[in-house]
Amino acid sequence: MLSDRQARSFLDAQVLSRLAGMPLFARRPMQGNVSGRHASPHRGASVEFAEYRKYVPGDDLRRLDWRAYGRSDRFYVKEFEADTNLRCCFVIDTSGSMGFGSTGVTKIEYARRLAGTIGYLACQQGDAVGLACVAQNIVRNLPPKRNAAHLRLVLDMLEGMRPRGDTQLAATLHELAETIRQRALVVIISDLFVEPAILNSCFQHLRFRHHDVAVFHLLDPLELDFNFRRPMRFLDMEGGPAIFAEPTDIVDRYQKALHQYLADLKQVVLESAVDYQRVSLADDYEQVLVRFLVSRAAARGRR
Repeated sequence: MLSDRQARSFLDAQVLSRLAGMPLFARRPMQGNVSGRHASPHRGASVEFAEYRKYVPGDDLRRLDWRAYGRSDRFYVKEFEADTNLRCCFVIDTSGSMGFGSTGVTKIEYARRLAGTIGYLACQQGDAVGLACVAQNIVRNLPPKRNAAHLRLVLDMLEGMRPRGDTQLAATLHELAETIRQRALVVIISDLFVEPAILNSCFQHLRFRHHDVAVFHLLDPLELDFNFRRPMRFLDMEGGPAIFAEPTDIVDRYQKALHQYLADLKQVVLESAVDYQRVSLADDYEQVLVRFLVSRAAARGRR
């Protein structure tokens, strides 16, 4: 594992070391196959008390609560919450627009750093990690598994991602909502060039399938500020026609449209209870991950 960590350009050993003490938690109950850190919808053998249940023939007599029997003269079984592992599925947009970046790092490279670091931390705590690269369709898909050899395949796939083509993010999210088995933490990393109303149906579909959805919305500072001074030729990185424009003539309309889009998107993520993280490429990705992990720790334990 250490040799891999040294070989990957998008993994920083110092960052991994500093984040190692911050577990990744699910916000919703997960259905794993081994014991882990995350709440399960089923009763189990953790130290956290859940409830008393009336004894029925066939229950293990060792689970009878004799103190409750002494008080009520009735047999009760003491039940505890179960903890399990999770399936962490990364969905990374690899369409052409993810190749853009004005800060020395492109969106696809930033996505590699986020997914690689979270995936490494998840694997270290015994969770399963998978990856789907999506553009016009699902370009590559690696179902989640929980071992170091599989993490190596995930990191290889992250390293091999190339931004190209246009995006059909909505259709692929609907497809993944149907094909990801069991409950999972679905981490979407994209620039989200999709109408918020369409994204809403995708998020609702994933939530309907009991997935815990987290979204990293990557935006370049130039996309947020539109800080152009000279006439520019704007290229569509997903194959559309180029547009030559004077920035000062369109900056007001651009900012108005951007603010409306972000306001609509905020409403969508609030309604669908998505863990939404808006990220500027100028942000330190370690601080972005600290904010993400701390917020999830605060929401941990909702069964």
